[in-house]
Amino acid sequence: MTDTFQLQRRRFFGLAAMTVAAVELGATSLANAQSPSPAARPPGGSNGKPGGHTAFAALKQIDAGVLNVGYAEAGPAGGPAILLLHGWPYDIYSYVDVAPILAEAGYRVIIPYLRGYGTTRFLSSETPRNGQQAALAVDMIALLDALKIETAIVAGYDWGARTADIMAVLWPHRCKGLVSVSGFLIGSQEANRKPLPPKAELAWWYQFYFATERGRAGYAAHTHDFARLIWQTASPTWKFDDETFNRSASAFDNPDHVDITINNYRWRLGLAKGEAKYDAYEARLAKGPNVTIPSITMEGDANGAPHPDPSAYASKFSGPYEHRTIAGGIGHNLPQEAPAEFARAVLDVAKF
Repeated sequence: MTDTFQLQRRRFFGLAAMTVAAVELGATSLANAQSPSPAARPPGGSNGKPGGHTAFAALKQIDAGVLNVGYAEAGPAGGPAILLLHGWPYDIYSYVDVAPILAEAGYRVIIPYLRGYGTTRFLSSETPRNGQQAALAVDMIALLDALKIETAIVAGYDWGARTADIMAVLWPHRCKGLVSVSGFLIGSQEANRKPLPPKAELAWWYQFYFATERGRAGYAAHTHDFARLIWQTASPTWKFDDETFNRSASAFDNPDHVDITINNYRWRLGLAKGEAKYDAYEARLAKGPNVTIPSITMEGDANGAPHPDPSAYASKFSGPYEHRTIAGGIGHNLPQEAPAEFARAVLDVAKF
C-alpha cells in the first residue's frame, strides 16, 4: 500500500472511532484521568520485547460452569491472581510475552481460551452456542470459582476488555483492579439499534456481513483468511509473521468458534436473542453502570479497529483511574504488540 493510502486509511478509522464514541457515550471530559506514567520497562527475561516467547509452560483444562475451559498458567500457585482475557479473532498467545513478566513479579497468571476458542469446550451439546456479552463474563466468574480464586486483577482487549469491564461492574468484589484496552466497552442491544453516520457504520463492515447467512458461510469457509485480514487492518503497522499468526489461528478450529462469533455480533444488533438466564445482568449493563474499582485504560496510537476516543469514556471510571496511550505504531492487539507496557499497567493498577 502507498504511504498516502495508509495515511488516509488511518485518518478514516480515527474519524469513525470518534463518531462511534460520540454517539454511544457522548462527549465528556478527561477530568478524572491522570497523566500517563513514564514508559518504564517491567522486569522479565525478554525485557518485554514482542516475540520473546513462543509458548506457555503450562496448558491446563478445568470444568467451570457450562464449559471445560482450556487455559495457560504461569507464576506461583500461591501468588495474587491475574486474569488475562483475549479478543476476537485472537487467542491466549496475545499474552505469551506478558505472562512471564507478571509471573516473575510473583503473580499467578491465568489466561483462558474464551468459549469458542482453542481447547475450551461446552460440557453439553444442548447448551446454546451463545456469544452475548454477559455469557462470557459469567464464564470467567465460573472459572475463578473453579480455580478457587476469590479475587483477581482482570485485564483484556477487544472481547476480553468488554468481559473484564462487565466483571468489574457486576462483581466488583471479585476484581482487585482492571486494565481495559479501548476503555469502557459495555453495550446494549437498545443502544446498538441507533444508526451511526455512514463512515462509522463502514468501520463495522464485518458486523453487518455476519448478520447474513452469506456472512456465516463465508466466515466458516475462510476463517483463517478472515482473521488474518482483521489482524492486518486492526494493526496496520504490526509486522507479524506466519508463525505468529498460525500459532493463534489454530484456536479458531474450535468446533463452536463460528457459531459463537456469529451469535456475538448478531446479538449486538438485536438479530439474535440472548438466554433468559442472563436477562437480569443485561438489564443492569444496559444502564451503563460506572466502573468503581481501580482502573487503567489503554489505547494504541495505531489502532485500526473501531474504538472510542478516551475522552468519551473517562467519566465511566469513578474509582482511581488513569489512561495511557501507547505510542510507536501500536495497534488493536496491544498486549502482543506492546507487552512491556501492558504488563506495566497491570502491575501499576495493583498499587492503586
